[in-house]
Amino acid sequence: MSSKKSAAVAYFRTSSAANVGADKDSQRRQQEAVEAYARGRYEIVSSFYDAAVSGADPVDSRPGFCELLAYCEAHGVAVVLVENASRFARDLAVQLVGHAMLKGRGIDLVPVDAPSHFTDPSPTAVLVQQILGAVSQFEKAAIVGKLRHAREAKRAATGRCEGRKPVPDVVVREARRLARKSPTTGKRRSLRAIAAELASLGHVGPSGAPYHAGSVRHMLAG
Repeated sequence: MSSKKSAAVAYFRTSSAANVGADKDSQRRQQEAVEAYARGRYEIVSSFYDAAVSGADPVDSRPGFCELLAYCEAHGVAVVLVENASRFARDLAVQLVGHAMLKGRGIDLVPVDAPSHFTDPSPTAVLVQQILGAVSQFEKAAIVGKLRHAREAKRAATGRCEGRKPVPDVVVREARRLARKSPTTGKRRSLRAIAAELASLGHVGPSGAPYHAGSVRHMLAG
């Protein structure tokens, strides 16, 4: 019994508008190459075409490729077949960044003329891995930078950022009152007892749970 073939989508791209149309062979040639390779290996469940789109354009700016990404995510497709790596993207940097994007989504990019182009232990593959690492590092640094900017903007607007929300003044005053020595016994309540008493008075933390003893300690030390 033959095993079920994996699902895949095909991606085609034509750079020049002069090569787009029913009487042109660009898309047809790409389709024939992809289908020939897929035969016996993959079931092509859908195909996407960017007509008159430069190979130097970032892949996530291409309408057809964006539709491909949405389709793969919606249907759990994890393989994209292209005629060759340059058909995916002519510019090397765009090609590698696009490949990194797909890899990050758990999608394999397979150029049918050289299926192991992005995975074989060749100098090109080593370069790919190095650049993917650099791309990942850049993306992480970019995210950190955006978060830092957001924190600074929030701090400038509100005077504070991150951390726990300040305890309301009324709760602090009540905690300090409860921390005083009893006029009858001369003893002080424990931090846990103060937290429990605050809860009984309706003063609880942001989550709705009683304050922790450590929180009460901060109230009394402030």
